[in-house]
Amino acid sequence: MKKFSYLVLILLPITLLAQTRIIEGHVKANGEALAWASIQLEGTTLGTTTDDNGYYILKVPEGNYTLICKSIGYTTEEKKIQLGATARLRADFNLREDILGLEQVVVTGTRTDKRRTDSPVIVNLINSTTLDNVVATNLSEGLRFQPGLRVETDCQTCNYTQLRMNGLQGGYSQILINGRPIFSPLTGLYGMEQIPSNMIDRIEVVRGGVSALYGSSAIGGTVNVITKIPKSNNYNLTYTYQSIDKAASDHIIDGNATVVSEERNAGATFFVNKRDRAAYDANGDNFSELPQLKTNSFGTNLFYLPAENQKLEASISSINEYRYGGEMVDKPAHMAQQSEERTHNVLMGSLDYQINFNEEKSSLIIYYGGQHTDRDHYTGIIPDDEGERQDFFAAPPYGTSAVTTHQGGIQYNHKLNKFLGGKTVLTVGTEYVYDDVLDIIDAYNYNIDQTTQNIGGFFQNDWDITPDLNFLSGFRIDKHNMLDKAIVSPRLSLLYKWNKETQFRLGWGTGFRAPQAFDTDLHIAFSGGGISRISLADDLWEERSNSFTASVNYDKATEHFIAGFTLEGFYTNLKDAFYLFPLGEDQFGEQFEKRNGSGATVKGITLETRANFDYVLQIDAGVTLQSSQFKDAVLNIDGLAPKREFLRTPDTYGYATLTYTPTKKLSVSTNLVYTGTMDIAHFGGEGTGQLIDEYVSTPSFTELSLRAGYTFEFPNTGTAVELFTGAKNLTNAYQQDFDISKNRDSNYVYGPALPRTVFAGIRIKSL
Repeated sequence: MKKFSYLVLILLPITLLAQTRIIEGHVKANGEALAWASIQLEGTTLGTTTDDNGYYILKVPEGNYTLICKSIGYTTEEKKIQLGATARLRADFNLREDILGLEQVVVTGTRTDKRRTDSPVIVNLINSTTLDNVVATNLSEGLRFQPGLRVETDCQTCNYTQLRMNGLQGGYSQILINGRPIFSPLTGLYGMEQIPSNMIDRIEVVRGGVSALYGSSAIGGTVNVITKIPKSNNYNLTYTYQSIDKAASDHIIDGNATVVSEERNAGATFFVNKRDRAAYDANGDNFSELPQLKTNSFGTNLFYLPAENQKLEASISSINEYRYGGEMVDKPAHMAQQSEERTHNVLMGSLDYQINFNEEKSSLIIYYGGQHTDRDHYTGIIPDDEGERQDFFAAPPYGTSAVTTHQGGIQYNHKLNKFLGGKTVLTVGTEYVYDDVLDIIDAYNYNIDQTTQNIGGFFQNDWDITPDLNFLSGFRIDKHNMLDKAIVSPRLSLLYKWNKETQFRLGWGTGFRAPQAFDTDLHIAFSGGGISRISLADDLWEERSNSFTASVNYDKATEHFIAGFTLEGFYTNLKDAFYLFPLGEDQFGEQFEKRNGSGATVKGITLETRANFDYVLQIDAGVTLQSSQFKDAVLNIDGLAPKREFLRTPDTYGYATLTYTPTKKLSVSTNLVYTGTMDIAHFGGEGTGQLIDEYVSTPSFTELSLRAGYTFEFPNTGTAVELFTGAKNLTNAYQQDFDISKNRDSNYVYGPALPRTVFAGIRIKSL
């Protein structure tokens, strides 16, 4: 018996070796080797990646399999294979670019990896190629090219921006950096302009309340900025010069470099960005409409794989920005007739650890994100009265700000391959968010000292009932320190794949906004020779939302042509909606109080179309038609009739982009952004050219921009050089009736952020 046991121990490894088969092959894209492509046996944990030359080798047991080859930015291919007596089998792949991004893996809709076409929640993508084609210098400029999104400039002096999603203002949208909500209320004022575009790998956008899984302030939607990740060894360095209406210069230098270890178990990518923009005066009154900007940014993303089933990711970024707007004089800020001066020092980072176990059916993610901002600032107008001038110069209104944000959490995912006739992924987690905002200007008796803490838990069941039907259900529970009770926010989504080309989606979700100061509440504006400030009502309570979405998505692909569209309807009802009530004036200027209204309704439709002709011509366009109204009219300016309509909210807006790439070396792109008419409030001031308080119906604007680039390749050095040029807002569709002089209403600004701007640049990059 012992001899038989010894014989089994000797023969067993030989038998197993004999049953092991080898699959090998070469993966190409557009005729060139594709490194880092993923090769996976469907339904198993067996897989590998291609090397730098596009080759792979995979050892597998004998059997029949589906071999899946995929890579970010390319379409996924599958091959049926039979491993019988043949010891080695060759399977080559030739992937095609996923021009429309239909098979891109996204994480924002469900907090887990999903292909876009499989996600029950619509997730739109803005990748780094699009940011390059539209010559976006920062996050703010890049977000304009998505349906349902509109970026507006809200201050003539400092030019802070906010993002409106589906007709709701900035405080209703959650901006994430690598999935973490570290954009604090104060950071949100200027943060979208401070994030350089070369820091961004892609932007994932979820519109509507179905993104409530991310907690408070995700009523309008969620924007997840995913920074550059290490993929392969490469570098690029770019210089761009912009001439703003022939009157102001803008110099931008940015660079990226990535290093990955030979074992591919560690890597780092770095970015740097430096910008120097002069102030721009649009109407010749020697007061700027675009502030002076000086920005220095740098950071890194890193990953390390301690084992095959573990991953550690970290990122850290530093942003320093100086911003000055107002009277264009070479003096200290308080010696200008009117000015705003800001110096920001921002440090932010994240740390994620993931471990997969239980044969890849389970994963545990532990994460942290944080941000700290120090800000020195000045906001002031020199008084006309001599006595007031002396008091002003004795204590000019300089201020300081300090903001700290922390988020930590844990998330557990578990796959069940057999669940009520289908399969599902269960997600459960908890997280803690701490945000502390201190903003002080002693001269104005202005003091915002706000600390918010939120403990949240979430549960989600992502159930594939059949291969064509998915039902996503879940809820989130939040205990906010400014609320007496915990708030439960459920959400449901349904995806039905009618066929390979067509998907239908339905979604419902609830959300809330806590009674706290948001970014727009912290902006001090100029108006009528004074400043305006916003305070919170003593009896302010939370705002609740109820959101519905419905959509149809169609994409048809042939050998030479890909085209599709998405039609989405949205409806959001706000209960106890916040609005600003004018309290009148004090010795410093206008005062407003944030109060609860009776409610509001935002509804509309969004149409998005896309087409690609033989990978040479790419067209994308989107338009939103909507209505945003309070249930009861609200007062905006004393003496003027109350209005139900949301101010600064056009009923129609949209975009279009076209890219022509006849060869790999030549690229020509054009884009337009359309903003329809809207009502805004204007405070008239003495000496501004416009004396009366009034509502103004703005004209519509159509911005047209162009870019052309040509790349010279130098194979012997492994280097390429691209030269590019073009113009933004070519037709100079720009506001023509700015207020003038120091008493201007700085909130009376609308339309495009830039006048006609001509640019040219050079980029040196690795092949």
